[in-house]
Amino acid sequence: MRLPLSLATLFILGLVVAPLHARDNVATSAIPPSGVMGVGDAQLTPAYWVGLQKQPDRVILSRAQIEAENTALLKTDPSMHDLRALPTTLTREQVAGWINALSERPARQLYDVDGQPVAAATLDALVDNLALSDIPAQQGTRYGLVVKRASFRAFPTNLRVFSSKGDTDIDRFQETAEFPGVPVAIVHASRDGHWLFVVSPRYAAWTEKENVAEGSAAQVFGYADKTPYRVITGASVRTVFTREVPGVSQLQLDMSTRVPLQTDLPADQPVNGQTPYAAYTLQLPLRDADGKLQFSPALLQKNTDTADDYLPLTPANIIGQAFKFLGERYGWGHSYDGRDCSGFVSDVYRSMGVEMPRDTSKQSISPALEHRLFTDKDSREARIKAAHALQVGDLVYIPGHVMLVIGQRDGQPYVIHDVGGMSYRKADGSIAEIKLNAVSVTPLLPMLFNDHQTFVDRMTSIVRIRR
Repeated sequence: MRLPLSLATLFILGLVVAPLHARDNVATSAIPPSGVMGVGDAQLTPAYWVGLQKQPDRVILSRAQIEAENTALLKTDPSMHDLRALPTTLTREQVAGWINALSERPARQLYDVDGQPVAAATLDALVDNLALSDIPAQQGTRYGLVVKRASFRAFPTNLRVFSSKGDTDIDRFQETAEFPGVPVAIVHASRDGHWLFVVSPRYAAWTEKENVAEGSAAQVFGYADKTPYRVITGASVRTVFTREVPGVSQLQLDMSTRVPLQTDLPADQPVNGQTPYAAYTLQLPLRDADGKLQFSPALLQKNTDTADDYLPLTPANIIGQAFKFLGERYGWGHSYDGRDCSGFVSDVYRSMGVEMPRDTSKQSISPALEHRLFTDKDSREARIKAAHALQVGDLVYIPGHVMLVIGQRDGQPYVIHDVGGMSYRKADGSIAEIKLNAVSVTPLLPMLFNDHQTFVDRMTSIVRIRR
């Protein structure tokens, strides 16, 4: 998710909806101690919502249909990058364009983690570290693989900056994260030599050079295409500890990560000092001392949550995958080893093989995704009607936020989303504000955007991943 700075406060206050007509007003529902109306212990289990579905195991899109959708996404969505289609030579204009689109010197005052104003000289130094004058007129296209969970940043720095004093959750330089094995194009280096500007299929940003190992196009794309593989279907897993190869020891692998198996090792011989019989032997990318790409076997216990392919796209799997993140702390730009609202929905869908843009603004209007747009011309009645027609897996967008629909209960749509908080109007007319800051289940209709508009009033788009 990428919220404009002016929307950050509204987002943290979160969801709210003023009373609707009688059948829409769920503000009179029993309110549990958590303050999240309509949600008790039963509603915090995936089985509850799966049980409401008439055909929970119905395949929404086949594997072939999903692949066709993914191909169309790369071809038609300008926010995506088809790395295999990059020219063999990149121009200064193309590289500078990627960097300038992201690394724009902040115009407003920012604050550090201690609440102190970030000095203009500090920002000037960050801009200088972009080393834009060092971009050659032409350069050969270089490739690499991400070797560990890698933060992608707006500037080549780990300095965390915030919009206001006391706000230390939303780091304005944090963009996203990429997972081990993701291919990237390496297009530039910072002046201090510690950072690389890279282009992944979904993002172009700065990452520390230790996060990427450089290899040939054949190595990089050969690895991405290699079979057989395992897909991480749990929220996250870690490889087995190994003293022999620290770079692949207890490596975090998040939901949707696709990792090839190494099949050329004898099954009765140790891998990294341990028998592999109760584990999968993965092949993982490794960065050597010169920054070059190597590969290493690593063990992943067979009792971890993985699959031999992407999960079928079904209502039951959409719900089940989403609930694996329930209670995970909100992490702007995939920080805190977590994810934000758009990162959450994209990781869920990618575990079923469905690719989508990284940010809410791009997801909500992607030409490759079926969506219904809402404008000021859409009446409240039309919006309410659309809300009551929502189906499991639908994605509901408001400015700066996205929610995943998990079903209808008592005629009301419910969503699961990674959210800072929620607000709603109580029966006595007062407004309740609940800080969540986590992946949470909430009703949709009673949630307020501000003191006079509901989330439904501010709905900008509904995306439906199906034909």
